[in-house]
Amino acid sequence: MPGTLPTSTNFPSSLNLTITPPPTAHPPTNILILLHGLGDTHTSFTTLARQLSLPETACISLQAPTPLPFDLGGFHWGDDIIFDQGSGTMDFDTGFTKSVRILKAKIIEEGLIGKCGYLPREIMLFGYGQGGMVALAVAAALPDVELGGVVSIGGPLPVSVSTVSAVKIKTPVLVLGGSTNTLVTSSAVARLKDVFDAVEYRQWKKRGDGMPTNRDEMLPLMQFFARRLSSRRGVPEGSVEIG
Repeated sequence: MPGTLPTSTNFPSSLNLTITPPPTAHPPTNILILLHGLGDTHTSFTTLARQLSLPETACISLQAPTPLPFDLGGFHWGDDIIFDQGSGTMDFDTGFTKSVRILKAKIIEEGLIGKCGYLPREIMLFGYGQGGMVALAVAAALPDVELGGVVSIGGPLPVSVSTVSAVKIKTPVLVLGGSTNTLVTSSAVARLKDVFDAVEYRQWKKRGDGMPTNRDEMLPLMQFFARRLSSRRGVPEGSVEIG
């Protein structure tokens, strides 16, 4: 039996999230969980969910649990706030114990699997920056199951995740970053390949790890979605294959 469209009542009332149904009235076959970057809110990724308009896919845009201090606005996924004394910027990787627990237990295991009837293979994670780090940490915290996949833009594997394991995790990963001024370095990709069995790395020819802004930058994401999203309705008439 296919899973049912999630509602806010399937998750703790303390969580701030938006659920975007599939573009058609058919029940969703897949769930895509969207995790925003440091200092943002879930609102921007609610807009992204509508823009993606992925077939047979309901999107859950979740807001990070902790507000930034000093009235800076926005929220963060970390267990702490650490400022770099040299640059004055906030450190992305400050531990994600609380956020991983929320996503693993409350969103995925209890909500989507337990109450809505989805299989792990039907659940994907998409994160930007710090949200991408959390997405990877959640997949690493579920070593015995294969999720639909993880897409991380500008988010490497957190240092708290051990790279020592006899068996690699089956959940496939797509990680993307800029060619300069990026957190997705060669060593970061190597760490991912130590943990996950299938890692695809795409480097954009631009400075920094910003979100994709054109078709060429979006293409690897859409190809990954096309490979990993399940369908119970077959290929619609008039569809164009990407790949």
